[in-house]
Amino acid sequence: MNNEAGKPPVVMTIAGFDPSAGAGVLADIKTISAFGCYGIAAVTSVTLQNTQRISGACHQTPASLRQQIAMLFDDFDVAAIKTGMLPTEEIVKEVATLVSRRSLHVIVDPVLKSTSGQELADEHATEALLKYLLPLSSVVTPNVTEAERLSGIVIRDRRSMEQAASELRSRGAGAVLITGGDSESDTCLDMLLDNRGTAIYDSERVQSRHTHGTGCSFASAIACLMARGRPLRESIPIAKQYVTQAILNAPQLGHGHGPLNHFPPGFNIES
Repeated sequence: MNNEAGKPPVVMTIAGFDPSAGAGVLADIKTISAFGCYGIAAVTSVTLQNTQRISGACHQTPASLRQQIAMLFDDFDVAAIKTGMLPTEEIVKEVATLVSRRSLHVIVDPVLKSTSGQELADEHATEALLKYLLPLSSVVTPNVTEAERLSGIVIRDRRSMEQAASELRSRGAGAVLITGGDSESDTCLDMLLDNRGTAIYDSERVQSRHTHGTGCSFASAIACLMARGRPLRESIPIAKQYVTQAILNAPQLGHGHGPLNHFPPGFNIES
C-alpha cells in the first residue's frame, strides 16, 4: 500500500489509447480517479477508432513501452497494475519482465477483440499472455468469448464456465474471473475461481448500447479496490455495481457503442 499520510494509492494502467475515451487508458484513468486513486499510464498502442468502429492501430515498440513503464516505476510507488490491450508477443514479454520485478497486485484484462469485432491481439500475443503474464496475475478477467479463446473450452453453461476457469487457473493465474456481461441471457453472471473455490456474482442485465469500455472499467475498478486494501471477493460486487451505475448514467454520446459515465452520481465505493 502506498497511501501513507493521506496519499492516494497509485494504480498503473498498461493498455491501448482509444481516442473516443470510452475504453483503454482514458477509461482506466477516469475509473481510477473515481475510486480515489492516482492513475498513471503506459500506452501499448494508439488505436484509430470511435464508438462505431476501429480502422487500425499503431503499436508502440517494446523499447518505447519499456521506457514509459521504467520512468513511472522510478518515480511512483505503484500499488496495483491493470493491463489491457497487449497487441504483440514482444509487448507481452516486455510487460511480464517488468512486472515480475515488483511485488504488487496485477489485474490482467485480456483484451483480444473490440466491441465492434476488431482483433486487438494476434495469436502470438495470446500465447505469450498465457505463458508469461498469467502466472504473474493476481486475477485475470476475461469475458466469455476471451475465456473460450484462452482456454480452448466452449462455454455453454456454468459447468463449462467453471471448466474454462479451471484451465486458466492451471496456467498459473492467481484467480480467474469470467464475466458474462456480453452473453445473451437476461442476467449478468460472473464466475470467480480462486484458492477458496468458486463464487458466483449475479445481477440483472442492463439493456443499453452505451457499454463501450465496460471490461476496462470493471478491471480497473477491481485494481483500485485491491490497491486500497480490499480482498478480491469484496472488490468484485463493488466493481460490478460501479459499472452498472456507469451504464445507467451514460451520457448518451456517440452513434455506436457509447461511453460510460465514469463518475455516476451517488455511487459510493464503500458500499
